Amino acid sequence: MIADPLAALLGFDRTLQVADIGAAVIGDVQPPYQPLLDAGVAHLHAFDADERQHAALHAAHGAALSLYADIVGDGQPGVLHLASPASGMSSLLAPAPERLAMFNGFSGFAKPTSTLVVQTTRLDDVAGLPALDFLKMDIQGGELTALSHGTQRLSGCAMIQLEVSFVPLYQGQPTFGEIDVWMRANGFIPHCFTEVKPWSITPVLRNNDLRAPFNQLLEADIVYVRDIFAPAPASPDLMRAIALIAHYCYGSVDLTGHLIARMQREGLLAGDALQRYFALVNAPR
Repeated sequence: MIADPLAALLGFDRTLQVADIGAAVIGDVQPPYQPLLDAGVAHLHAFDADERQHAALHAAHGAALSLYADIVGDGQPGVLHLASPASGMSSLLAPAPERLAMFNGFSGFAKPTSTLVVQTTRLDDVAGLPALDFLKMDIQGGELTALSHGTQRLSGCAMIQLEVSFVPLYQGQPTFGEIDVWMRANGFIPHCFTEVKPWSITPVLRNNDLRAPFNQLLEADIVYVRDIFAPAPASPDLMRAIALIAHYCYGSVDLTGHLIARMQREGLLAGDALQRYFALVNAPR
């Protein structure tokens, strides 16, 4: 039995299935789904092929974690271009030298130290992985390939957070526009950006700091939500899942409140559900 007060208000009595593809623990950065784990309403399926990351993932998430070493892709052999671990820029795609040279520092960040032939796994084919409610993915240009080979596991997915690029840094990397078209065609709409990263264009530095940008967009983390705003009926379970994720991961009180009001009107929740939700939101912490 889940004891979380919002889950109880929503009548949500199962465990959310969350996946993080590219789940390495980086410093003290908290993943967006951590509040769901803390509330006891979610189980994490973390993907990281680098065994050096596994101990930190187990330490961070304990019993709420299932760990996978699969390299998610199109199910074919691939070449992993290994950059320095500190850069986070290892990719199944080869670097694009002319684009990297556009941005201060990036030619060095993405320079491969070695390559490795690997076997990729389609998200739909990962052994033991359930249908997903929430997906976070940051795999250096491989996001669209992973999505397009994971439609079964994502068929009921409520929300997805992706890293997208405005200026591709890898050869053949899809742009934000291409990913946005795919997401809309598959039933999602943009909800919010959690981070937008500009970067300075070579050779000009701001205050002699290559990480101090001017205006050029580089990449962003964007959140998509299943489009349940159309007139067609929406699954009550899907609405409950979106409400939980929106509240805990992004503080989107309006989205959660909209869904509670809708379920209240449809007789799925008690007549005072929205009032009780606002009381939870405004309760002293």
